[in-house]
Amino acid sequence: MARRGITVEEVVNMMFDDEVPILDFSSESESDSDDDLIPQLVEEVLVPIPQDEVPPVNELGWQFANSDHRPCDFVFEASGSGVQPELPSTVTEYDCFKLLISDELVGHVVEETNTFAEELKQRSEAGKMERWVGTTVAEFFTFIATVLIMAVVRKKSLKEYWTTNCMYQTPFFKTLFSQDRFLLIMRALHFINNTTMNRLDPLAKIRPILSSLTLKFREVFVPFKNLCIDESLLLWKGRLAFRQYIPSKRHRFGIKFFILCDVLTGYVQDLVIYSGSTTDIVNIDGLGVSGSVVVNMLKPYLEKGHALFTDNWYSSPTLFLYLMKHRTGACGTVRAKRKGMPEFRKKMKKDEVEMKCAGPLLAVKWHDKRDVHVLSTISSASMADSGKVDFNTGEHKMKPSCVLDYNKNMGAVDRFDMRNSFVECTRKTMKWYKKIFFHLVDCAIHNAYIVHQQVTGQVIRPQAFRENLVRQLLEHHHTPRNAPTGGRPSLDTPLRLKARHFPSEVPQTAAQGNSTRRHCRVCLHSSRRPRQRKLTRFFCAPCDTALCAVPCFEEFHTLKNY
Repeated sequence: MARRGITVEEVVNMMFDDEVPILDFSSESESDSDDDLIPQLVEEVLVPIPQDEVPPVNELGWQFANSDHRPCDFVFEASGSGVQPELPSTVTEYDCFKLLISDELVGHVVEETNTFAEELKQRSEAGKMERWVGTTVAEFFTFIATVLIMAVVRKKSLKEYWTTNCMYQTPFFKTLFSQDRFLLIMRALHFINNTTMNRLDPLAKIRPILSSLTLKFREVFVPFKNLCIDESLLLWKGRLAFRQYIPSKRHRFGIKFFILCDVLTGYVQDLVIYSGSTTDIVNIDGLGVSGSVVVNMLKPYLEKGHALFTDNWYSSPTLFLYLMKHRTGACGTVRAKRKGMPEFRKKMKKDEVEMKCAGPLLAVKWHDKRDVHVLSTISSASMADSGKVDFNTGEHKMKPSCVLDYNKNMGAVDRFDMRNSFVECTRKTMKWYKKIFFHLVDCAIHNAYIVHQQVTGQVIRPQAFRENLVRQLLEHHHTPRNAPTGGRPSLDTPLRLKARHFPSEVPQTAAQGNSTRRHCRVCLHSSRRPRQRKLTRFFCAPCDTALCAVPCFEEFHTLKNY
């Protein structure tokens, strides 16, 4: 008799037979890919979990979920969460900023900047660097304040902030820095000694700043229960070994950050820069790259009852079981082909849902506009009201609980990116590490804003917070500059031939008193008669131009080419 082939129905029945374990954990192969991620021994994953919370190992298998499904409910102690330093309710924006960017950190940047400036002075093409004078902590804080103002007052190039064109000049910048001094500091900006740095580290140029700030982020704030991990992309189109291409992101090309955020407040708890095989993560056997990123970033927060939300690049049954082992719940979208995922029906109509569980682990396929796969250890196997009403039927729209949980908690990193996009101080530069530095300053200001809001209870706009911070930085650190002398003459106002103008006396100065005079502009720049340096005590206030009463005042306001 010929052998009969086994049917698909019989395979399904065998897979869901209680006596047959479903997940095959016996594979000996190891893979670095994100799709082949299954632990070799299920006992290692489930040992710390109480036996009354998950099915025994020999009964673990994907089954159709019902109302009896029991998700993980780890106890989380929230009393220790929030801002850690004891701060008064009258704390200022400046105080919150200095919690993260301290005098010690700025002192390190100043020291390395001065050292690198001296190296530049020794080069044959030093140019204006030969006039370099060492910078100080106070001047560098003023430099940061100036960069923050530039984030609000946008211009095409740095030199335009010192333009003398009256149509779009901004005189305030001249009171902070001369153009040459600002550009010299920007050129010499450095963060590590080139002779002693680890050249095998691709992030060596920014390593001291990155390590210091991420440590401060963790010390100043302890997160609440819900956390989320997502990617962020800093625009960079220049040459860089670890530049990434992510088509779903706004910039597409750039430097990729893995960011861990507190969901309740949006505080950036930790960040890791992706640098290829040398990324600052310890690879964990069986979890692959994406799972190792999650575990490394969550390491200080495991065993505390947190709940993590991730997207489909990170989520896998293996990772979620590993987190269960360490008393951490998880929920996130997942790729249907992840190893260990159950099989679902291929064709589903709109709003149809199929749920399967393996102990506390719940896998859901829900067809909205397209198929959506969600994996969770903290959600119930139920449908819930989404708060929306169907336009055609008038009925309330129902969605799986895990989908609602994911939508509610997953957007913290994207909101951080959106908020920074309006006021970010990063600028186009030839040096990638300088752009990362200014991005880290943006992260620090964002976190300082969260700390200020948590301590004072005041809800102000992020831009208003930055404006207050700039004022306080200048009050604490800026030394007023002497009035600039010489330089390029300002261009004529375009209204000099149209508006109404009347002569006024030049305001007296403390040095000249009643004898205060200024050079007549027409006499100095005339194209109709020989030029001469002639002093006058009259000027036009709207044009801010010194002019002889006769005939220069009339010629300046009536002739296009005087």
